[in-house]
Amino acid sequence: MQAIPYIALVSALAALALAAFYYKNVSSAPAGNERMVSIMKQIQAGARAFLRQEYTWVAGFVLAMAILIPVVTGVALSFVSYLLGAALSAGAGYAGMTVATMANARTTNAAIDGPAKALPLAFRGGAVMGFSVAGLSLLGLTFSYLLFVEWIGTNDAFEIFTAFGLGASSIALFARVGGG
Repeated sequence: MQAIPYIALVSALAALALAAFYYKNVSSAPAGNERMVSIMKQIQAGARAFLRQEYTWVAGFVLAMAILIPVVTGVALSFVSYLLGAALSAGAGYAGMTVATMANARTTNAAIDGPAKALPLAFRGGAVMGFSVAGLSLLGLTFSYLLFVEWIGTNDAFEIFTAFGLGASSIALFARVGGG
């Protein structure tokens, strides 16, 4: 057994830990005055409602594709990999939307003291999404590799990894088309 998958696993966990660190850093910054907090909460409520509705509609497409992919490829395990990619992509989207709506008010409040305080906070808010996407993607691919190739010993790694990427891309496509 090679060390590379385990190095990738540690890297994925490090990316997620860094995302959590930046999230905590952003969430601990002052949110601003009462009006800023009120607007932030309204935007958060709207964003969550939008994601809930979007993911409800996308779930039908994801399930249809998850059933269709194994039929087309002839690889039954691609069903699991596709769903894993879609679920992790949806999780990254939710994390990104949550931190973006939270960071907006905090960055605005920090900008009162000038860009030297606001810019690092804005970058940390964006870094949460970046590290979440990278960490969850690498975690999912590494888990898929370990599960399907190393432990189960399938010879269909190409189809399984392609299904994972297609699942993640499906959610990303709908998020982009929906305005995300």
